[in-house]
Amino acid sequence: MDILRPTWVEINIDNLIYNIKCIKRFLGKNVKLGAVIKANAYGHGSVEIAKYIDGLDIDYFCVASLQEALELRKNNIKKSILVMGYIPINYIENAIKNDITVTVFDYNYFKQLKEVLNKLEKKCKVHIKIDTGFNRLGFKIIENIQTDTIVFNQLLEIIKCKEVDVKGIFSHLSLTNESLDQMQFDRFLYTLKNIPSTDIIAHICDSIGMCKYKNFHMNMVRVGSCLYGYNSRSDELKLKKVMTFKSKIIQVKEIKRGESISYDSTFVAKKDMKIGVVACGYADGIPRELSNKGYVMIGNKKCNIIGMMCMDQTIIDLDNIEKSMYKEDVIFYGERGPNLSEICCTAKTNKNEILTRVSKRVIKVYINKEGTVKIVDELN
Repeated sequence: MDILRPTWVEINIDNLIYNIKCIKRFLGKNVKLGAVIKANAYGHGSVEIAKYIDGLDIDYFCVASLQEALELRKNNIKKSILVMGYIPINYIENAIKNDITVTVFDYNYFKQLKEVLNKLEKKCKVHIKIDTGFNRLGFKIIENIQTDTIVFNQLLEIIKCKEVDVKGIFSHLSLTNESLDQMQFDRFLYTLKNIPSTDIIAHICDSIGMCKYKNFHMNMVRVGSCLYGYNSRSDELKLKKVMTFKSKIIQVKEIKRGESISYDSTFVAKKDMKIGVVACGYADGIPRELSNKGYVMIGNKKCNIIGMMCMDQTIIDLDNIEKSMYKEDVIFYGERGPNLSEICCTAKTNKNEILTRVSKRVIKVYINKEGTVKIVDELN
């Protein structure tokens, strides 16, 4: 494989397509699928992922920002795109020109949007965001008749407004516990009953919500982590991991008992040992918290990460492997590598953060059962 730097992720397109088919079977025929490819498709490369799944039974690509949406359009992605976050009012015309669906999350934003649309003499596709208890973006619903009546009147005004074409209404679960999730879902139903419209797509579930609450699916779900093979909430979905993070040993050396390794001398050798310098560090997306705690796999052998992880290199203990294995792939996570759940516990974070840490300088190698499909170097 001809790459400029021996640190890369392998992205298995067959596994991605398999996961989508599993999800569609799990959802049933009447539930739309919004594929969440924000944050560079959770580190997998949004443009390439969109291209590979654009022809599948997916109804929306969901992103977080206008930049992400425009990147897809510039690369000839035609499917409906929902920006789930904030789009500055002065860029609304860009969204309209590129057929991008805007999220309306409060009344002041709607009034500014309407004013711009009147000046442009154009119409805009929107989804309305409802805050049912997550306390992030959205019209806040608290089941208080006086307060909520004001909000419902605002929502009705938006729905009836000739300048906007309301395609959907959505909320987001906090996923704290079943009681609070049910309360949020009930508030969402309460909102829908007060703004009746048979044509609006209603969605509240992300990947975890989709797996945990089949009765919450409504007529669309937004699926992110499950696309990429991560699911801890349903035994029905037998998903496959899409990404494997790999690197190579670029130097092997011997150190003596009492010698220290890397910054701050956090590792001191208790015996003479062999170590390997790996061409990958925390700037590539591997958590620095794995220093002196994590491990990598070479073949079927564990090699501990020792010393403080550096920005561009990681040092590993080679005493567990034979010299003949020094040229094999060093796997940080993914197929035949450490379990990402274990890494998250050690690094005190979640899977999505680890995946989205993958940096631009990490080369993406797209593969299928026949071999390498495409190599993408975002810096060249």
